[in-house]
Amino acid sequence: MRHTQLRSFHAVAQRLSFTAAARELGVSQPTITTQVKSLESEFGVELFVRRGRRIELTEAGGGLLDITRRLFADEKEAADFLNETRGLRTGHLRVGAVGPYHVTDMLAAFNARHPGLYVLVTVGNSRDTLRDLLDYRTDVAVLAHVDPDPRLVAIPYQHHRVVVMCPVDHAFAQRRGLRVRDMEGQRLIVREAGSTTRRAFDQAMRDTGVRPNVVMEIGSRESIREAVAKGIGLGVVSEAEFIPDPRIRALPVTDAEIYTYAHVVHLRERQNARLVRAFLDVLGGLLGASPSPAARSRRRPPAASRR
Repeated sequence: MRHTQLRSFHAVAQRLSFTAAARELGVSQPTITTQVKSLESEFGVELFVRRGRRIELTEAGGGLLDITRRLFADEKEAADFLNETRGLRTGHLRVGAVGPYHVTDMLAAFNARHPGLYVLVTVGNSRDTLRDLLDYRTDVAVLAHVDPDPRLVAIPYQHHRVVVMCPVDHAFAQRRGLRVRDMEGQRLIVREAGSTTRRAFDQAMRDTGVRPNVVMEIGSRESIREAVAKGIGLGVVSEAEFIPDPRIRALPVTDAEIYTYAHVVHLRERQNARLVRAFLDVLGGLLGASPSPAARSRRRPPAASRR
C-alpha cells in the first residue's frame, strides 16, 4: 500500500467524483482510477460502487475514509508543527463560516498578527460548515447555532438583534419599531429551514402565538433583500447582516429580544494544534481575554431568543 494510493482514494471519497479528485491533485483521471483500483486489488476489497452516473462508498470504503480523514489531518498538523520553528510565518489555516459578517473581524485580526499565513475561507450553510469541520476539511468554523456535542468546543463570540425589513412604501416604513403582534398575518419571506435567523424569529412567533403568512422561502440573504425591495413581503435578518438600501427600512422588534449568535467552533481533539491555537489566541484578544480551552468548553451558548 502506497501513500499515493491512499491520497487518491481519499480525494475521490471526499468528493465522490474521480474527475474532481484528479483536478484537486493535479493528475489525470486515469491515474486516479488506477491508484484506487490498485488499492482495491491489493487488499481484495471494493471501496466504491456505481449508481448510474454517481459513485457511492461501500461499507469498507466508509471505514477507510474515517481513517484517511485522521491520517491527512495528522499529516497537515505535522507540517504545521515543523513550520512552527519558523515563527508562524508559513502554513495554511482553513476556516468555515456560515456568512462573511461575523468572521471578517477575526480574519483581519488574524492576518494582522500572522501576515505570512495563508487563510482559506469556505462559506456555506450551517450543515455543510459543521460537516467540513467534523470531516477535518476545516480547522475552525464560525457557526450561529451549535448543538451540544462532546467532540466540539464552541466559544460564544457575538450576538446581534434580528430586525424586520420592509419596503419604503410599506405601511410599517414610517414606524420606529414593531411589536411582535404586528407580524400577525403579514406576508413573510424566510430563510431555509435550519437558518439561525429563522429559528430565532419563529421561536419568538410561537412564544406569543403570532402567525405570520410565510409566502416564500429563499436560501440567500441577498435574494431576500431583493424580494423585500420588490414588495413581495417582509423579511428578517440579523442587524449585523443588514446592508443599508434606499429601497428598504430595517425595524427593530421593540417588545421581544430576538438575537442571532456567532460561535467559534473547533474539534476538541485539535485544540492544541498549532494553527487552531493561533486562531484562538487572536480570538481571545478580540474578546478581551483568552480563557483556557477547558474553561471555553464549559461555556454554554445562550438561547436563540428570549422574552
